[in-house]
Amino acid sequence: MTATHTGHPHTAARGWAEGLTVFAAVMLMLVGLLAVLRGIMAIAKDDVFVATSGYVFEFDLTGWGWVHLILGAVAVVVSVGLFQASMWARVGGVVIAGLVIITNFLSLPYYPVWSIVVIAFSAFVIWALCVVRQDESSDPERR
Repeated sequence: MTATHTGHPHTAARGWAEGLTVFAAVMLMLVGLLAVLRGIMAIAKDDVFVATSGYVFEFDLTGWGWVHLILGAVAVVVSVGLFQASMWARVGGVVIAGLVIITNFLSLPYYPVWSIVVIAFSAFVIWALCVVRQDESSDPERR
């Protein structure tokens, strides 16, 4: 163990946990920004997307745009909470990343490559937030 600038012990596990939380925050911020951009594209000019006929989950592209825009904005807000290692943000991050995965799966035919990239980013967010134990990331006794 080494001492931090405040004199409290700093373990490798704590450093790893903090690093994963920051990783999740950055990735969720990127996912949120990509979702906001995708939402704006769908709302402003929905002919950018491929309209696939006969898809089981066929919805109006402008409606999808609003869904992506709202989820993206919430993801950005939650990512700011993750930078502060808030427990509500960890839970919210997992929930929002899960919802982003579902919405991107459902809108896969409209923009497949983008959807797959965002699904992968969101999966990394969920992984990073789930592998960190609460006592490693934000236990006030250890700070």
